[in-house]
Amino acid sequence: SWREESSQITPEASHLVTQLNEKERRTKAKTKLSRRLIMAARVLGLLIAIYLITGTIMFEIRTGFLSFYLLSSPNPLPAATFEAPGSFDFKTVRLDASGKELERTKKQARYFTEDLGNGVMLEMVEIPGGLFTMGSPDSEKQRSNDEGPQHRVTVPAFSMGKYEVTQAQWMAVMSSNPSKFKGDNLPVETVTWNKAKEFCAQLTKKAGKAYRLPSEAEWEYAARAGTTTPFAFGETITPQIVNYNGNYPYASAAEGLSRKKTVPVGSLGVANTFGLFDLHGNVWEWCEDVWHENYNGAPPDGSAWTSGSEQGLRVLRGGSWYLNGWFCRAAYRNYDGPGDRYYYIGFRVVVSARTQ
Repeated sequence: SWREESSQITPEASHLVTQLNEKERRTKAKTKLSRRLIMAARVLGLLIAIYLITGTIMFEIRTGFLSFYLLSSPNPLPAATFEAPGSFDFKTVRLDASGKELERTKKQARYFTEDLGNGVMLEMVEIPGGLFTMGSPDSEKQRSNDEGPQHRVTVPAFSMGKYEVTQAQWMAVMSSNPSKFKGDNLPVETVTWNKAKEFCAQLTKKAGKAYRLPSEAEWEYAARAGTTTPFAFGETITPQIVNYNGNYPYASAAEGLSRKKTVPVGSLGVANTFGLFDLHGNVWEWCEDVWHENYNGAPPDGSAWTSGSEQGLRVLRGGSWYLNGWFCRAAYRNYDGPGDRYYYIGFRVVVSARTQ
């Protein structure tokens, strides 16, 4: 924060000499500062000359450190550029079993962005590492057996897309848009697991960071955001905050709107306490894992479970605009073949925590 400094002028003559000395000291300090600024300007001019003559200068700020690179012109920068971490404000809510809003709070989260070109940005929210209970208890309404047994998982820190991948982001990395419902800020859908993986590979080349699909454990950890209720928002959801088929509500919530299509990412205005939007509803989201009928033998470290079981099936999470409220629960698990695509399936990306 900025601090204002002020001095009091006293009537005592004995203080005049002190004030004059202080003024003289400050004048000398300003002179020194001016010299330093002139020197800095000269250095900056030299750097600009180097840039114009020999190559490209890239500044990359990572967790408080400044890394400086001089890259020669035969090796151009990737099209995506990294922007320094910052923070953003968001709102989250808590509902009771009837869907009544009990609390609405304002929170803040840290994030960074990738510039994908042509004004298209990818926002990545920093998710702190932690320990959580994965799966649902036997007492949770409409749970499935494949949601158990509940088990403790330690998840390292990572960053996750603030939103589902949009059609504008998809087009900035890939070529044709496969979506049924067209719109730059709508989630890309009708995407196979294979194509989602291809997107991650192309984004990795573009950005210079290892983007990937989330593991199933990372997805549920992020969706719960520290909660143990069926949804990050509490005991149920409503169409006002989640895009699902409101004709089939969960718990004691009333029937509501069914939009019968996707909505622009983040447009319903509330995130979970990590600052992530639309993890419940809108479109199903692909995970890295192969499908297993239960959690017996599941990794305890948050990594993707890619061995054994149904190698021809991949995990989907989160529910969609197309289905009932209970499919949108944080613990609900679904699957499809890696080559299957439907207009209610999309994805979001993650990247492991930066280490510097």
